[in-house]
Amino acid sequence: MPNADTRVESPRDRRIAIPEGERQYHIGLGPGDLAEYILLPGDQDRTPRVAELFDSVEFEHRNREFASATGEYRGQRVSVVSTGIGTDNVEIVMAEILAITARPTIIRVGSSGALQPEMSLGDLVITTGAVRLESTTDYYVHPGFPAVAHHEATLALIEAAAGLGHTYHVGLTATAPSFFGAQGRPIPQLPIRYPDLAEDMARQRVMNFEMEASALLVLSSLARCRAGVVCAVYANRTTGQFIGESDKDAAEAACVETGLEALLVLARMDAQKRAASTDRWRPSLWTGEFQPRNP
Repeated sequence: MPNADTRVESPRDRRIAIPEGERQYHIGLGPGDLAEYILLPGDQDRTPRVAELFDSVEFEHRNREFASATGEYRGQRVSVVSTGIGTDNVEIVMAEILAITARPTIIRVGSSGALQPEMSLGDLVITTGAVRLESTTDYYVHPGFPAVAHHEATLALIEAAAGLGHTYHVGLTATAPSFFGAQGRPIPQLPIRYPDLAEDMARQRVMNFEMEASALLVLSSLARCRAGVVCAVYANRTTGQFIGESDKDAAEAACVETGLEALLVLARMDAQKRAASTDRWRPSLWTGEFQPRNP
């Protein structure tokens, strides 16, 4: 990259703590282990549930909270890597994915709390951009730098959600650095600094709270790769409702299948770009209809 730190002249740069060999320290993966189309859930237990949807599985691996699997889904090689909770974990996973892949396409599939009254439990939220309430990304970019989803990823997620028949919303997300105080949740024993934060975000038409999106979007922009985010609504902050266990499973399944189908749409976009000898997809390149596995 033109603006990269030129002092990093080799993998042995003294400022970089990396293990001997090619396998990454945290995720435990090496070159070739991951596909170029990747899902990023937060929950490590979500990885095997995603892998169950693959037509075939090449391998599965787990180190700490980072559970990974690579396989084939409807003819396309795809991977899934869990990040754990928070933007600091996303930074670790992104850094190590970028070290062993050429130019990955990444879709985060997660859970969130809705901030708008028209949103129902189990709905999906497709992120166009994220309010950076966290500080992890401040170590990479100016405080005013936007966290923006790649337009192709956003379009692919909309196409997938609509084709699958899921109720979805599109708009801004707020990425918080914690679950309680940083999202304005009152705690009897711990006074919080911004008790009206959820209301403030809602007034600004922010759709949902979650804890990972902004780091993924900022870092993918810096790396010049595509990233998008889709989250299921597990709670509605305006009504105080929280999703039940059976409905939670259905919401997670809707989110995951939307992410997987969006990866297929993006792979199809890439094929159309290659055929047209262009590096930017545009609507006039689209051919055929969306055909999800379970329409």
